[in-house]
Amino acid sequence: MKTHKLRTYRSDENLERKDQLAWAIAEVAVDDVEVADDVTEMVINRVIDNAAVAAASVTRAPVAAARAQALTHPVSVNGDGATVFGREQTRRVSPEWATWANGVAVRELDYHDTFLSAEYSHPGDNIPAMVAVGQHVGSTGRDVVRGIATGYEVQIDLVKAISLHKHKIDHVAHLGPSIAAGLGTMLHLDPEVIFHAIGQALHTTTATRQSRKGQISTWKAHAPAFAGKMAVEAVDRAMRGQTSPEPIWEGEDGVIAWLLDGPEGRYEVPLPEKGEAKRAILDSYTKEHSAEYQAQAWIDLARRLHNEHPELLEPGAIRNVVLHTSHHTHYVIGSGANDPQKYDPAASRETLDHSIPYIFTVALQDGEWHHGHSYAPERAGRPDTVELWKRVTTEEDPAWTRRYHSLDPQEKAFGGRVEITLADGSTITDEIAVADAHPLGARPFARANYIEKFRTLAEPVVASDEIERFLDVAQRLPELEPHELAGLTFTVDPGVLASVPTTKGLF
Repeated sequence: MKTHKLRTYRSDENLERKDQLAWAIAEVAVDDVEVADDVTEMVINRVIDNAAVAAASVTRAPVAAARAQALTHPVSVNGDGATVFGREQTRRVSPEWATWANGVAVRELDYHDTFLSAEYSHPGDNIPAMVAVGQHVGSTGRDVVRGIATGYEVQIDLVKAISLHKHKIDHVAHLGPSIAAGLGTMLHLDPEVIFHAIGQALHTTTATRQSRKGQISTWKAHAPAFAGKMAVEAVDRAMRGQTSPEPIWEGEDGVIAWLLDGPEGRYEVPLPEKGEAKRAILDSYTKEHSAEYQAQAWIDLARRLHNEHPELLEPGAIRNVVLHTSHHTHYVIGSGANDPQKYDPAASRETLDHSIPYIFTVALQDGEWHHGHSYAPERAGRPDTVELWKRVTTEEDPAWTRRYHSLDPQEKAFGGRVEITLADGSTITDEIAVADAHPLGARPFARANYIEKFRTLAEPVVASDEIERFLDVAQRLPELEPHELAGLTFTVDPGVLASVPTTKGLF
């Protein structure tokens, strides 16, 4: 890897384009290095993973609204259009709207892959745009794989180097540029076109983190889909010769100077050398449970305690619970956020999946975690749950914060240590570093797990022959011809979508 040194430049310093981060990323995108076999296998896994969580969310209100919007925007004239999760393959929409609808479906349940470092990310959010645009223009499966590999590489490299949340900027500000770069790879665009698409995508996708604070709304699922839609539109404009603000990161009035660390800010962004394979997808990890990634290991620990310590389940057995964990976990999904909504039984699902006190309580009591039942209003409002929930707090532990930020995959961790004080004053302590499904966990996810996740989540709404058809197409992704790419979707059983209340808007 090479290091791109990033800072603000005064206008009179006249930073040359070749020295700008957007150009360095464009050069990564145009580097025609082969995708390694293990990276290709993981791309396939994540395509299956995305479809799994989209199937589970296909009837949820935000997904239905986004799908309804997309279906009012028919195929544009310069391509074949793109498919929408749930609908038949022959029903096509304009690719930016397919990116929108499918992106919301993928993100709604907070149930797909993640990478955490200086910033947070869900790099699987790159995939809907690559597939939608690929279907529209007639890309091969190989080119889609290459585009996805670039999208993951760029987003993860940015996430390793640049913290957005520290300045209350939403993490999708790294996603717009990564999708623009990935589309540049997939479409074999010139570096100058990609450069301008990256700049426009970044410029239009910076927003505050209020979408993930307090009473979290349905916009949380829409935010990455919006970034994807903006990136697709940015690529379209750049292909037509339209230029972007520059230097977008480094400019005197640019992103660093006014949204991030200011004129004195310094960053070191790792990027692949020319000819170096794009392998960052292998640094990311998916979710076994539908919850914020920093809750994954805690769910597994709570399940273990449920089985090993049945005395904890007795009424009134627990005086209090303290989760000693990283700075991010404490301040984002823990009691350190100082959000009363994280202890509110009437809070939205989006809020509850960002409340580690709630998640740990329910997983401890139930010995399991379910993407639907565990968030049901009647489950959140159960009196014994509410009583214990309010006794669960978090505290930052510098050791776990250090491990959270470690770049050594053998040391990097997202868990912590739990201390449970019982009513008689005795304590039970335990700890966990990574989730069971993590590559270094007790049961690392492999292809069979991704397939099982898709089958489990799709079975309630998708016929068995359609499930197997999708799995066959997805696993042949690198060999797909352009006409086969439309099969990279699923159609739900008749009547499933008809049962969803119809929404009406402007379109």
